[in-house]
Amino acid sequence: MTTTRPSGDLENTRTRLRRMHHIAYVVKDQDATRRFYEDVVGLPLMAVWAEAGEFSEFPGRTIEFCHTFFGLGDGCALAFFAFADEDVYEAYKARTQTGFFHPAVAVSGDEQERMRERLTAAGFAPFEIDHGYCQSLYVHDPDGLVLEFTRDPDDAAALGAWQAETARVTLSRWLSGDRTPNNDLRRR
Repeated sequence: MTTTRPSGDLENTRTRLRRMHHIAYVVKDQDATRRFYEDVVGLPLMAVWAEAGEFSEFPGRTIEFCHTFFGLGDGCALAFFAFADEDVYEAYKARTQTGFFHPAVAVSGDEQERMRERLTAAGFAPFEIDHGYCQSLYVHDPDGLVLEFTRDPDDAAALGAWQAETARVTLSRWLSGDRTPNNDLRRR
């Protein structure tokens, strides 16, 4: 396995791929979703598209759905699909949603604490994990989807530089079967 960096045009990918546009999920109740993301979390509702179309999973059937977008400060959005029919919701939700697939929103330490207070006051139960390389506040939304609010440690720049230098070697080692952890930061 090679550990060389990409060259040529691939090196400029970060400048061409400017930012995340949106991350989409399937939800049951758009009203509960709006109340959580707009009223509790504080993300503005940017767009709502009411649509109908055919999907290969449901041949010969017109599926009615609503697609909402809630905006983040960099222009990215969290987006949510809700379907008029319960069986369509159940089919798509079962295929796509796990705790490992979730957005993580960058926040300051102060904002993370304000978010914890807002979530708790609204009846949600946020929980925290110290990953070492970041401190994360997690919460489950009304559909059980995970939302993470992450703050970087004071030495984030140094950690980023260390990871940039060692990432390919670590991945190569892990893929070859050496699964020795390189994150001892959780203990600091």
